[in-house]
Amino acid sequence: MLKAAVLGATGMVGQIFVRLLEGHPWFETAVVAASERSRGLKYKEATRWRFPTPIPEKVADLEVVDPTPSAVKDVDIVFSALPAEVAGKIEEDFAKAGYTVLSNASSHRMDPDVPLLNPEVNGGHISLIDEQRRRRKWDGAIVTNPNCSTAIMTLSLKPIYDTFGIKRVIVSTMQALSGAGYPGVASLDIVDNVIPYISKEEEKMQTETLKILGEPSKPADFRVSASCHRVATLDGHMEAVFVEPKNEASPEDVAKAMNNFIGEPQKLKLPTAPAKPIVIKTEEDRPQVRLDRMEGGGMSVTVGRIRKDPALDGIKYIVLGHNTIRGAAGCSILNAEYLKAKKYL
Repeated sequence: MLKAAVLGATGMVGQIFVRLLEGHPWFETAVVAASERSRGLKYKEATRWRFPTPIPEKVADLEVVDPTPSAVKDVDIVFSALPAEVAGKIEEDFAKAGYTVLSNASSHRMDPDVPLLNPEVNGGHISLIDEQRRRRKWDGAIVTNPNCSTAIMTLSLKPIYDTFGIKRVIVSTMQALSGAGYPGVASLDIVDNVIPYISKEEEKMQTETLKILGEPSKPADFRVSASCHRVATLDGHMEAVFVEPKNEASPEDVAKAMNNFIGEPQKLKLPTAPAKPIVIKTEEDRPQVRLDRMEGGGMSVTVGRIRKDPALDGIKYIVLGHNTIRGAAGCSILNAEYLKAKKYL
């Protein structure tokens, strides 16, 4: 059993790390770290727990420490749920100290020597770890997972890209409130409302998608246009995706490619990997957030309404994924499992 530290453990994504690591067969939460105002408190005292299940017993009485290598001791792996504005240097400090950091923060995602990993999609990008260690002269590593909406979309795009190629992607998102963290969007702003702007979200989808679907050191060569919107659902990002493929693809061909798709995490039978990373719904009104966001324990994406798009001479569909599981902590844990299976841990 590998001992894990969770940085930013009291925040929304940090709590999800703690919850998902409970009972994990390979990793256990041994250290929780957070900002100075939580230092010295027990985790149960420092955390406003946001879930109906109780705080895991083994974690509840852990003392919260500073998110620094000098305070975090006797662990084998570090999960980072730190805010982007502070994550960059802290994660580098841990890598310099020899730790492998699995980060949900955006600080290092676009660094050319840092894997931006959605493991069913681009598992081969772990080779960047070797380059990162050579270039930065450290024994640790930083591995990031994508932005939540990007993680969901790229998983659905992978079989299309591999089978038909892609010229252009247009996406319009309907993103849940939990993506804004806690306390998130004020109720008077979101009740009876849709907010047509999420800071930096569109830019992340447009750049991260190309890094993920490209080669380790060369982004993919198609174009992405994103429009991102906050809606009044709690969990689960829904995305309307419009794809112009390089080669002719019927809705039936695309559905077959998605339905048959499995990645290396499935072949390796990793603990967090869903049996089917992409689940196809044939009902005309699915997927739906309330009904389908927990498909595959929140680690699958659900695709429906696959149909021709006459404007792009291509395909359009709806994809839904759980933003804080597949799109955040769950993807980071799956990345850690993949690194362990590939002997990087």
